[in-house]
Amino acid sequence: MIKAKLLERIRLLLTSQAPAAVILIRLIVGAVFLSEGIQKFLYPHTLGAGRFAQIGIPRPDVMAPFVGVVEIACGSLLILGLLTRLAAIPLIIDMLVAITTTKIPILLKSGFWPMAHEARVDLSMLFGCIFLLTVGAGSYAMDRAISRRLQSVS
Repeated sequence: MIKAKLLERIRLLLTSQAPAAVILIRLIVGAVFLSEGIQKFLYPHTLGAGRFAQIGIPRPDVMAPFVGVVEIACGSLLILGLLTRLAAIPLIIDMLVAITTTKIPILLKSGFWPMAHEARVDLSMLFGCIFLLTVGAGSYAMDRAISRRLQSVS
């Protein structure tokens, strides 16, 4: 009984009625996060711990690699369409922190339009992740295949 309820909850988490075109959003959002995560390791002084220290993130030596791993892992999951809704959650948090620590200071110092210009990618990524959290992975995704298998098991 407990196993059946757990399988049903997992299946519901993976189920998506979204159109196949969602793959386009998954691929671009996932690829940007994957790329940014890798770059935190390739260029630690400008995009990793050095950048985190510059903007006042505590323990930048720990937080930058942590965020890099989250971006690589969750970006990869989005590309695959695997655990899409769950992968979107840490990325939403990532974008909210990025906007709060880097774009709000621009807003307060320079005004709305300079902030809007600098925030365009962050906001696109945030809303892309919210979209994926809401609609799921779509037709062409590992989530769909797993959901179908779970449905045949129960």
